[in-house]
Amino acid sequence: MKSFCLVFKTGLFAGCALFFLYSCGSGDHNKTSTATEATTPKTDTVEIAGMKFTPAELTVHKGDKVVFINHDMVTHDITEEVNKAWTSAPLPVNESWSLIVTQSADYFCSIHPVMKGKIIVQ
Repeated sequence: MKSFCLVFKTGLFAGCALFFLYSCGSGDHNKTSTATEATTPKTDTVEIAGMKFTPAELTVHKGDKVVFINHDMVTHDITEEVNKAWTSAPLPVNESWSLIVTQSADYFCSIHPVMKGKIIVQ
């Protein structure tokens, strides 16, 4: 029983010592993260197939990249719907086009106007 108590006390002491050393380390432990800190941009994909954009609605962060890939049997394009602020060239089958997102936008295929999608920036 004595050896168990000695091992337990030694382990407890070592654990406390490690905690003390960690908490006294050189770092700003009062720093808190905020929602305004920069995040690494990510890439999302919108697939064009069956005469539709999938997903039809995509939520991203400002600065993220959206890649549109045409897996349909015909050429399509991607055009911002309200002001025509941006548009891709005609996108042949198995080709892609990308956009760095700066604001929310509704978009459509100007070749096939029934095809619509939406990008929402959080």
